[in-house]
Amino acid sequence: MVSTNFYSMVLMLATALVSAPLAAVAGDPDILTDFVVPTTLIGIPINITGDYFTYTGFRPVPLPMAIFAVSKASMAEFPALNGQSVSYAKLRFPPSTVNPTHTHPRAAELLLLLEGTLSVGFVDTAGKLYTKDLVAGDMFVFPKGMVHYQSNQGSQPAMALSAFGSAAAGTVSVPVTVFGTGVDDVVLAKSFKTDVPTVQKLKEALTPPPKK
Repeated sequence: MVSTNFYSMVLMLATALVSAPLAAVAGDPDILTDFVVPTTLIGIPINITGDYFTYTGFRPVPLPMAIFAVSKASMAEFPALNGQSVSYAKLRFPPSTVNPTHTHPRAAELLLLLEGTLSVGFVDTAGKLYTKDLVAGDMFVFPKGMVHYQSNQGSQPAMALSAFGSAAAGTVSVPVTVFGTGVDDVVLAKSFKTDVPTVQKLKEALTPPPKK
């Protein structure tokens, strides 16, 4: 069970991030062809068919999910999006799960709720929080670069589809970026006006496991 203090600290962090000067954000460059033709390792263009423009990664998953899960259709998973300035993500929320506070530095996000209910929100650069409870069929836009979240507070699963105005919108997780990337404990303790043991407890929960 995550304590109320943890959520308070995350909200404080989100407010601090959006109140500070934002890092530069960029969009996708325009291309001068209909689409980007991939090449082999020796530079020979690959024969393009309809398969190249087809992505099947969003087909239904029969097994129920136990944790929040996201399936992406960005340029990394779907190379035909290169130069097209668009991508998607499918979000699946079991009951009582959350997509933690994060940002997309290169695109706005337009979320369409397909099933269930979601509570969503974002914080603007003035530190104001905008929230809304969504039902199936509702849409919500998260402006480019803003810290935002989605939460399923209901008793039934929820599923949403998010569209992005970039083939590689990028995702910056606020909790992991701050507490899971090796920032000095004393710096974090002073930044959040807390103590080092509290920071270490948060780091223990949020630091990604070492890569094998």
